[in-house]
Amino acid sequence: MPYSVGMVSLGCEKNRVDAEMMMAALEQAGYELKDDAALADVAIVNTCGFIEDAKKESIEEILELARLKKEGRIRALVVTGCMAERYREEVRREIPEADAVCGIGANGDIAAVVAQALAGEHPELFPEKCLLPLEGRRVRSTPSYFAYLKIAEGCDNRCSYCAIPMIRGGYRSRTMESIVQEAEQLAAEGAKELILIAQDTTRYGKDLYGRYALPELLRRLCAVEGPRWIRLLYCYPEAITDELLDVMAAEKKIVKYMDLPLQHCSQPVLRAMRRAGSRQELTALLRKLRQRIPGLVLRTTMITGFPGETEEDFEELCQFAKEMRFERLGCFAYSQEEGTPAGAMENQVEPEVRQERRNILMEQQMNIMQEWGESRVGQTVEVLVEGFDRYAECWFGRSAADAPDVDGKIFFLANGKRPRLGEFRKIKITDCIDCDLMGEIVG
Repeated sequence: MPYSVGMVSLGCEKNRVDAEMMMAALEQAGYELKDDAALADVAIVNTCGFIEDAKKESIEEILELARLKKEGRIRALVVTGCMAERYREEVRREIPEADAVCGIGANGDIAAVVAQALAGEHPELFPEKCLLPLEGRRVRSTPSYFAYLKIAEGCDNRCSYCAIPMIRGGYRSRTMESIVQEAEQLAAEGAKELILIAQDTTRYGKDLYGRYALPELLRRLCAVEGPRWIRLLYCYPEAITDELLDVMAAEKKIVKYMDLPLQHCSQPVLRAMRRAGSRQELTALLRKLRQRIPGLVLRTTMITGFPGETEEDFEELCQFAKEMRFERLGCFAYSQEEGTPAGAMENQVEPEVRQERRNILMEQQMNIMQEWGESRVGQTVEVLVEGFDRYAECWFGRSAADAPDVDGKIFFLANGKRPRLGEFRKIKITDCIDCDLMGEIVG
């Protein structure tokens, strides 16, 4: 009887794709896959090490599985992913319960690592980051009707607050052919929505082809039969070209949604972050985007309490967000990360001030989102059906304006027209409650 393996994958969707590829490799090696790592012979934690809260979550998960190992309920515990890559010495020293600790470059060797751990060995593998596989078979952890499609790995932007380049290495684009081939495979598996991800999707192809090749890639992906929606996440403002806007406006499959992590608008803060632009330039870009792509939904993320951020800087950020009226906005209180230039800056803002500013900005944003939701009452939108809420006794799904997990959902009554998961239905919006839309099936 084969040993069973379960994985807990934490952090971003890029990490999720890595986990799916590791699970495929383990399945190919003959291991039985378990959805619940606590019920498996071998538990793997694919950690996140981006910010402090993510590291705490990773450690808590490891310690809980270590407790199960001590009780004899699992045989071996393997720690991999970004936190293992970034804090290899600390993980090995502070978590002796881990039978194996591996960096991201060892993802392709995960089957051998598990075999060694089961044999009583304690492998510690930290090969070059560039050995992280960019493509390969995946055991999907998302529903069949949508899938993440990672088009590149690593980052060259070197923002002063970010540890990703030291964890993941430099930017590496996949070939267009391999991405299209994977898209065709995902379509064959039933994917109706493809969500393009990378640390910076708009930089795609610059390293491989010497140009920003995202527009060409999008045209080729739109030609793949099956998917109805193609969504862009993690677009950086400085690489948004007129060609990209033309493609987004012309191709019906590309949802009119763009995730644009701006982080701030105050020029002194942006310079300290090592990011380009100013409030005026960002305002001009956002107005251009909305003019060129009518109906565009803009998502962004902001950071409050960055070192040196003054009350005036924060007030400017709030005014900018109010003026731009982003349909979607998330905000993080700055996390001081060791090894980053910002982490060593002397003018750190007090943690409670960072959090207070974050709360103020998000309260403002909730009001904006509620007003936007109320403006949609009476409209009929296309919704991808995702499930039935037993407590609310209604169905729910997402429109083109909603990315999985980070945005809201649309709750609706079937009115005798029972939908199926993964299908598209026409929903008439009837109400907006706490930024969530309510509606009913009309087609």
